[in-house]
Amino acid sequence: MIPIFLFVMLPATQLMSGFGIYSSQRETRMLNSVAVGIFCSRSLKNRNMKIALKAYRSTSFWLWMFPLTYLIHIAEEYWGGEGYSAYLLRLRGITLSPTRFIAAQGLGWALMVVGIIFARQFKFPKLLLVIMGATVLGNSLTHLGTSLMRPGYGPGLLTAMLIWMPLGLATLIRFRGSMKGSRYWLGIAIGFGVNGIIGLLTMRGVRIL
Repeated sequence: MIPIFLFVMLPATQLMSGFGIYSSQRETRMLNSVAVGIFCSRSLKNRNMKIALKAYRSTSFWLWMFPLTYLIHIAEEYWGGEGYSAYLLRLRGITLSPTRFIAAQGLGWALMVVGIIFARQFKFPKLLLVIMGATVLGNSLTHLGTSLMRPGYGPGLLTAMLIWMPLGLATLIRFRGSMKGSRYWLGIAIGFGVNGIIGLLTMRGVRIL
């Protein structure tokens, strides 16, 4: 439905032109264009708001945000600064070649995608979202803690702070009331547990691949 203000604005420009307020058809057309532009802008804003609201309510949107942002995080860890392999060697004395790093991260990304497919198939997407939210939040806190203990940039820090920490927190808040409390806290415990196990294996230099 066309908003009322278009029915008011467009005839009004014609009326003002008739009274000599706008002396040329060009000025009248310009004002008409402004009115239409305002309408289009408002319509686009409303449409974007509806799209954003629909995405906010969609579990599929939230699920696929994790593998997408994981790729961005991997890219920063691989190319950021000296690279995560060199950073880990300098900081912890642990040897993890770039090839092994990419292979391990690729495996992690694949397991995440498979987990999403299974969660959708067997009807536990919200539980998986809580688990992944807690996992990426735990990863972000690990990056933050390391940067505070050893001041300076570490590969992956920016995406952890700017993407994963907000995503993890938002996910946990969004789905807090969508399941039983015991199930919710179990998901959080699993998520932080997964992050802790990964960190422990990395610090001990355990060869996964």
